[in-house]
Amino acid sequence: MKYLLLAAAPAAALALAACSPAADDNDAAPAAESTAGQAADDTAAMAPAEGTDGEAAASAQGFVDQASASDMFEIESGKLAQSMGKSEEVKQFGAMMVQDHTKSSAELKAAAGKAEGVKLAPKLTAKQQSDLDALKKAGENFDATYKTQQVAAHTATLELLTGFAANGDVQSLKDFAKKTAPVVEKHLAEARRLP
Repeated sequence: MKYLLLAAAPAAALALAACSPAADDNDAAPAAESTAGQAADDTAAMAPAEGTDGEAAASAQGFVDQASASDMFEIESGKLAQSMGKSEEVKQFGAMMVQDHTKSSAELKAAAGKAEGVKLAPKLTAKQQSDLDALKKAGENFDATYKTQQVAAHTATLELLTGFAANGDVQSLKDFAKKTAPVVEKHLAEARRLP
């Protein structure tokens, strides 16, 4: 319940669960195990998956589910940014998201293939689908909506990656998380600079 309450406020600002993947309620595992203090609460609050209390990221399957959903969201929203963005900066950022998250998806697939009992089946969460729908309807507010979603999604994904890199239980996925975190950190900085 604590995580659901924390998730309510950021979820509004978070109009994305972009760089953040999905997990089932039953797969959840405490975020506090993967990160410390407020960062854990923030991660759980920003996680894109509905009903996720942060625990899912602690398991290899939960991490893969969230990371793959994040990549899928970034690719789809990036395509929308390229076609519907108002500024050249948003269009270019969208193109970078498609390129970088397509690469990330391939690397995640390879890392998951080395993990015993982990299946890669990317699926957007209801929140991510809702965010994509909001982007499609944003009209003149597209750039502002996209920026808000991207900052929130990349913040959540960065927490997911750094948490799993530090505390994950599958080496190939920990290596993926460690390698990918700096890329997501760069994306976050660039998303914050969008007009």
